[in-house]
Amino acid sequence: MAEEPARPRARSSTGADGRRRDRSWPPAPEPLPVPVVDDHTHLDIVDGPGADERSDDGDRRTVEDLLALAAAAGVPRAVQIGCDLPAARWTVEAVQRHPELVGGVALHPNEAPVLAARGELDDALEEIGRLARADRIRVVGETGMDAFRTDAGDAAAVAAQEESFRAHVRLAEELGLPVQVHDRDAHADVLRVLAEERAERVVLHCFSGDVDMARECVARGYWLSFAGTVTFSNAGGLRSALSVVPLERVLLETDAPFLTPSPHRGRPNASYLVPHTARVVAGVLDVPLEELCTAVAATAEELYGPW
Repeated sequence: MAEEPARPRARSSTGADGRRRDRSWPPAPEPLPVPVVDDHTHLDIVDGPGADERSDDGDRRTVEDLLALAAAAGVPRAVQIGCDLPAARWTVEAVQRHPELVGGVALHPNEAPVLAARGELDDALEEIGRLARADRIRVVGETGMDAFRTDAGDAAAVAAQEESFRAHVRLAEELGLPVQVHDRDAHADVLRVLAEERAERVVLHCFSGDVDMARECVARGYWLSFAGTVTFSNAGGLRSALSVVPLERVLLETDAPFLTPSPHRGRPNASYLVPHTARVVAGVLDVPLEELCTAVAATAEELYGPW
C-alpha cells in the first residue's frame, strides 16, 4: 500500500486587528479526474533559502510533503519558478532532485530596479543566462513589468524593469524557450514590449487583464494562465476575460504560496489546491472538468516538453 501523503498541520496567527486568523494549510479537495500541471509555483518560498523567515508562524512544509499532496489531488507535475538569484539557483538544483518538477528562472520585475541601483543588474542577468541553460529549465520567467510595487513615477526604476524584461525575452528566444510574464498594473507596457521584441511563445502568468486584453493576447497566440484569483467573489471581470479564451490557450496555476483559491483565501496555497481553480475555470468555459484537465495537461507538455 502506498504511503499516505503527509497531512498539513494546523497553524494560526493573530492579525493587526487582534483577531485570530486561520493560517492552517487547507484540507485537500476532491482529486481531479485527469492529472494536470501547476503552471507556476514557488516551492523555494516554502522550503528553500530563507523559508524559515518567510513561512507563516514558522510552520514549514517540505517539497516532498507538498508534491505528495499534489499528486494525490491530481496535480502530479509543476513548473517551479525561481525569480531572484537565490531562488533561481535553488530551482536548478530542485528540478534535478524532483522529477515532478521542471523549472523557470528569471529576475522578478521588482528585483530589477533594486539590482540596477546597486550596479548589479548586468551581472545578475548574466547569471540568469547561465542558469537558464541548466538541465530541466524549460522556461524563462517570471519577468515582465510591475507598476504596483515599483513606483511608476520613478523613471530609473521603470527603465530598469523594461531593460530586464527585454533581456529575458531575448534570452528565451535565444534558447528556444517560452517566457512567463508577470504583469501587474502594467498591461499596456507589457503588451508593447512583447510586440516590439516580437515575442511568440508567451505565457501571461496569473492573467489579470480584461476582456479586451484577453482577446489581444489570444490574437497574438499567447497562453493565459489562471490562478486562484479567478475563484474570488469579486473577480467577475477576470472570469469574463477567461470566457473569451479558447480552451487550448488556457493554463492553470497556483502562484503558491500566494493567491489561495476560494474557499480558502488567506490561507497558504500549494499545488494540491489547483482543483478548486480548475472547477471554476471549467464552469466559466462551460466544458466538462475532464475535458479541461485533458487540454491543460496537453498544453503544458506542448510548451515545456515531457517531464
